[in-house]
Amino acid sequence: MKNSMDLKITIPSFLIVGAVSLIFALYTDESTNKLNAIFDYIVEQFRWGYIWYGALITIAAIYFSFSKYGQVVLGDPNEKPRFTLFEYSSILVAMGLGATIMRTGMIQWSEVASDPPFGLEPGSADAVLAGNSYSMFLWSFQTFAIFVMAAPAMGYILHVRKKPKMRISEACRCIFGDSFTDGLGGKVLDSLFLVSILSGAAVTLGLGTPIITYNLAELFQIEVSFLLTVVITLIWVTGFTISAYVGIDKGIKRLSTLNMYLACSFAIFIIIIGPGMFILNYFTDSIRYLFSHYIDFSFYTNSLTTNNTTHIESHTVFWFAYNATWAMLHGVFAAMISKGRTIKEMILTYLFAPTLLSWAATGLLGGVGVQRFIKGDLAVLDLIQGQEPVAAVPAILATLPMSQVIIVVFIVIAAIFMVTTLDSTTYTIATYMSERDMSKNTPSRHLRIFVSLIITALALTLLSVGGLAPLEVLSGLMGIPIIIIQILTVYAAKKMMDQDHAWLTNVRKKK
Repeated sequence: MKNSMDLKITIPSFLIVGAVSLIFALYTDESTNKLNAIFDYIVEQFRWGYIWYGALITIAAIYFSFSKYGQVVLGDPNEKPRFTLFEYSSILVAMGLGATIMRTGMIQWSEVASDPPFGLEPGSADAVLAGNSYSMFLWSFQTFAIFVMAAPAMGYILHVRKKPKMRISEACRCIFGDSFTDGLGGKVLDSLFLVSILSGAAVTLGLGTPIITYNLAELFQIEVSFLLTVVITLIWVTGFTISAYVGIDKGIKRLSTLNMYLACSFAIFIIIIGPGMFILNYFTDSIRYLFSHYIDFSFYTNSLTTNNTTHIESHTVFWFAYNATWAMLHGVFAAMISKGRTIKEMILTYLFAPTLLSWAATGLLGGVGVQRFIKGDLAVLDLIQGQEPVAAVPAILATLPMSQVIIVVFIVIAAIFMVTTLDSTTYTIATYMSERDMSKNTPSRHLRIFVSLIITALALTLLSVGGLAPLEVLSGLMGIPIIIIQILTVYAAKKMMDQDHAWLTNVRKKK
């Protein structure tokens, strides 16, 4: 395995992650307080910057899609895409959303309703509607533009220029030149990517586990314990390791498409046995509110109210910063599976497929909780004030008919979503670390297993000592340098296609 791994970027990345994790484990409270103070300062000083970043990266996505660059094919213009549109969309949805959508879709509205923007009264009908619409906004075009806009450059170097290394430094070679790319500068860029993604993957595994553990605790009437968390984590690890081991076609693709069928069946089932008419009406109202307030959500800084900030100012900034941390990972993965697709097809699929599914999930899951809240069946706003807001999820599901069946299906879908996120993550990190020629090969299976074990060990170690919270904040802070790198890759994509006149030479022939 050593011969298949680039030790020059792997060893520094592991040392940094290990050292930082050790500090967090030994000084958890101090680390959390210090990082929160730094993050709060950044939010206060650069809130406007993150908001404009989200807007401008979306404009860049639209420009690349509908300009001459959008017709450029990632690969041989005469070859067919690797996956059907449904398979392709399912893989991107599974990677882009993961189990997080099941948590935010069900309870994000309540956090906004308790502390609403625009001068709304907490707990009012308008505040509840704003909450669900804001939850939809979080999974909209800015988020998926952030996720996809490193992909044009990464896909171009892999499928068109046939570069052997799937690296950020390689994508930026046309900007910085050979000396920087092959020297220390390139190693720093690549190591920064690995540190960001390894910490982000550990946080995702650690934060995704409560979605399962709290539902299992409700189902079997047991307490949530660290032992239960370890068991669930190890089961997940087994699942995403096997999926990453067998590869994209036999593992990731099949699980992703299966989960789409399961999620659609679950949605129809909830509508039939639950408050279906309310959910459909409330979903329609939420879409109306989202469309009429999309600009308000996109550019809201609450600058004139200095002493009374609301939930969404800091949360929007954190969301964009955390998404930026994942931007390069999503971009690399989208590039890998987009062989045979045009840049327009790749970007628009990533913009619309996850967005539409997340809106449907938010309308459905949020609608159930809202209906229980307004009828007085469940004090949802009180539940989320607890130490672990995700505990409100099984409480909401338990109010439905056939609640045990629903909780079981919910657990299965959440588990598959998490597996399809982490197997994609594992496969991508292994690809990035590999010394093989990635234009012709796949990463070593032993390397994929090694990466999954590293992510698991990091997550379990931090969970055992309560050190996951500072790593989560650090992941958000890591978004700052990643934003700069992503902007560089957007410029690099344009520059490479201009150098090659790719809009003339690498496009599909018109019939």
